[in-house]
Amino acid sequence: MRIAIGLEYDGSAFCGWQTQPTRCGVQDHLQAALSKFADSPIEVTAAGRTDAGVHAAAQVVHLDTEARRADWVRGTNAHLPPAVRAIWWQAVPEDFHARYSARARTYRYLLVNAPTAPALLAGKAGWYHRPLDVDRMAAGAKGLIGAHDFSAFRDAQCQAKSPIRDLSVASIVRRGDMIDFTFRANAFLHHMVRNLVGALVYVGSGKHEPRWIDELLAAKDRTRSAPTFAPDGLYLAAIEYDGVFTIPAFPPHPLLPPSTDQ
Repeated sequence: MRIAIGLEYDGSAFCGWQTQPTRCGVQDHLQAALSKFADSPIEVTAAGRTDAGVHAAAQVVHLDTEARRADWVRGTNAHLPPAVRAIWWQAVPEDFHARYSARARTYRYLLVNAPTAPALLAGKAGWYHRPLDVDRMAAGAKGLIGAHDFSAFRDAQCQAKSPIRDLSVASIVRRGDMIDFTFRANAFLHHMVRNLVGALVYVGSGKHEPRWIDELLAAKDRTRSAPTFAPDGLYLAAIEYDGVFTIPAFPPHPLLPPSTDQ
């Protein structure tokens, strides 16, 4: 039987999603919990890998098992550390694949724009101390929409075969001192969102004009862009699948107000 499970986790407690020899990845903890509950070895495949310090409000995994259990949510959570929680589970067809069946992914980046770093959001939001002009950043982000070569926003260690990604949403909204970046695409490159945020912050702070983002896209040169922004405020916020799979919706997360762009 193939099962899909929806997860949320605090990435600051782990060395990233992917399993590691030291067993410090979210995947390591999840597989250990599932194996205990199922009383048999379990391996999972995720919709997307998140780096160390990056959070997930809507991660989706699938697994294959012969075990029959009444509630994979409560049973799995009983063996998980507090920083990881299963939210829902559902039996899915054999052709469902958490990664390859996904049509789109949405990431949100929460950035506190205030003179002092927020103690209560430490590890949960990024921070920039100088004033940022959201209108300038939004103007720069317009050129990101569509299918582009995102080499200028790709980490040097990225293993993706192609730098081409199709970005359908790049929105920036201010709520008081919090700036909420939303990016939706068919897929993302390694560090792509954090590099986009870093470049847009340069635009918002006046270091570059909005057209600089277009120039970076055209140059396809990572060395000309801004430094990679901190992982603290990055959230995997949504995974989209064809309706035929009837994947459950995640409940709204208190840290991520509903976005009209998702």
